[in-house]
Amino acid sequence: MTQATRLRGEHLTAALSLAASGWPVLPLRAGKVPFGNCPACTGNRCGGRPNMKTPGPCTCPAPCHGWAAATTDHEIITSREWAAAWREAAAVGYHPGGAGLTVVDLDDAAAIAWARASLPATQTVATTRGEHWLYRGAMTSANRVRPGVDIKSTMAYARWLGPGTGALTALPDTVRDLIVKDPTPARPVTATVPAPAGGGRCPHRTPTYLERGIAMAEQRIREAASAVHATVFGAFLAVLSTHGRCGCLTEAHTARLFAAAQAKGESPRHCADAWANALAKLGM
Repeated sequence: MTQATRLRGEHLTAALSLAASGWPVLPLRAGKVPFGNCPACTGNRCGGRPNMKTPGPCTCPAPCHGWAAATTDHEIITSREWAAAWREAAAVGYHPGGAGLTVVDLDDAAAIAWARASLPATQTVATTRGEHWLYRGAMTSANRVRPGVDIKSTMAYARWLGPGTGALTALPDTVRDLIVKDPTPARPVTATVPAPAGGGRCPHRTPTYLERGIAMAEQRIREAASAVHATVFGAFLAVLSTHGRCGCLTEAHTARLFAAAQAKGESPRHCADAWANALAKLGM
């Protein structure tokens, strides 16, 4: 048996073990990159996988959709189409968000020193240049959240480098807050936001439209299975972008949104920050 054949067998064994534990996996090529789209899926004209949040399911059996190809299905992982990819694979990748995890990717010694001083201890895996710190809980992925630090969770992949050391701990707010860019200082939430030029006439015609918007935002927050912090911000942003300039929103409406967010574990401070950041993003 050649070394390459032995490594391919080890990759597949590791992938199946991870999948059995609920970690969606995918083969990675040399350079730690996923396999590119096959000809039928080039440019995502196939519509993409369902979890790519693009139209229509893709029926392509090959692992050619990056993180979205990651799966825990034993039959897919050992299928003929995936076997061809495993023959070329240089490593095993996994979708952290799909496993309910977040990876804090620390690229250098300075980033590791920051993590040790700022973050709670958790499962740690050595990488070529630094460390991966794994936390229990998913969130929005983001690169370069600070020097030498990337966040890999939903809609991203990470390379499997072994179980590492230490026990998984819960994702701290310190990590969630890293994706908030230039946060606006929290300020009291008022009953209304600035009216538009031209008298502030309400374009919605009927209170039913506003009520439906608030109810949809509440439902979106309640149904969030992961990335709650980002979901809350997105819901607040959607409400404000549609209803925020005509004076329709009242304290009762914002109280409902804050209550929904706090029921999912958000603190009052995080609610106020998310609201303030949404106002700032919209220039209100």
